Amino acid sequence: MNTETAQALAPVRQFSALMPSSPRGAQLARHAAVQQLTSWERPFERAEHVVAELASNAVRHGHVPGRNFRLTLRLAASGVLRVEVSDTCAERLPRAPGPGPVDPDAESGRGLLIVAAIADRWGTEFGPDPRKTVWAELDC
Repeated sequence: MNTETAQALAPVRQFSALMPSSPRGAQLARHAAVQQLTSWERPFERAEHVVAELASNAVRHGHVPGRNFRLTLRLAASGVLRVEVSDTCAERLPRAPGPGPVDPDAESGRGLLIVAAIADRWGTEFGPDPRKTVWAELDC
């Protein structure tokens, strides 16, 4: 990565908070993201959906009793918003959406399809153990 690219992606604003690993925590994460982006005078609609899906996944698939998940929002000078949700269940990795349609009767399996459709990029990072972070970037 060249210096210009690194500077453009360096956060100029950042928000981070621990959330309870519960359905209520996922809801709090969504509300916190909307409130923070509103205070930064940034559009929040796309990010709200991404946070809702990633936080819900952290609660459902990354829950470890007694441990919270972390929501981080990073706004770069370039206008790129990076949403990160970190949990402590690195052995349970998110699966990329498959090529076929999701079973319409399935109770889950649509979250990352939604994230992939809304975000410009998304992925997973690991560490320090036992943490994993699922992130999504939105070009504003």
